[in-house]
Amino acid sequence: MKGPTLNDLIDKIKGQVDFSKVGMIACHNGVVRGASRTGQPVEYLDIDVDAQRWETILGEMRSQPGIAALEAYLFTGRRFVGDDVMFIAVAGDIRENVLPVLGKTIDRLKEEAVKKREKLL
Repeated sequence: MKGPTLNDLIDKIKGQVDFSKVGMIACHNGVVRGASRTGQPVEYLDIDVDAQRWETILGEMRSQPGIAALEAYLFTGRRFVGDDVMFIAVAGDIRENVLPVLGKTIDRLKEEAVKKREKLL
């Protein structure tokens, strides 16, 4: 399953921001872990998304103070250990604004928009 790279997201952001107002781009690259949170071996994840909720969350996070741009991509379908799952890149003025938005975006997308099912070994 082919999708963009994290660098593609960064390049998109660089093409749309005013660097007189941007001091950092912070990124997240989520991958399929080899073990569940309880320590059981994982064979794969099946991933789906509520696209409307995904877009709503991204819009809300893009409007946070100091944020110049935010791009995200979710690989859906079956993903195996080591496969990329979710890319997020956030550009903004200072780290005190950017890093919390990156963390909040990860948490909200995973809790509210991403649907995943682990297949344990």
